[in-house]
Amino acid sequence: MAKVKSASRESKGNSKEKSGEVLSLTVRQKEILRLVAQGHTNREIGEQLNISVRTVEVHRFNLMRRLRVRNVAHLLRQAILLRLIPKNTISTSKAH
Repeated sequence: MAKVKSASRESKGNSKEKSGEVLSLTVRQKEILRLVAQGHTNREIGEQLNISVRTVEVHRFNLMRRLRVRNVAHLLRQAILLRLIPKNTISTSKAH
């Protein structure tokens, strides 16, 4: 039973940690998160923000690391759960 309480405490601590880390997202990271949610590629994001594709990749990597996710789907799910982006931001299909 002690293990269950301990695990419960750890999960609560992790959610508090995530909230604290979310507050430390930069304006640029939030901007990139929004563009990813809209379905833009790294190249498109780079062109729109006038930064290199590599810089976009680094921002995305840092976002995923801070939110402790491994793929873009989970990144977007966490962003919605943490209210970093509204649900209607996510594009289901990208019109060109």
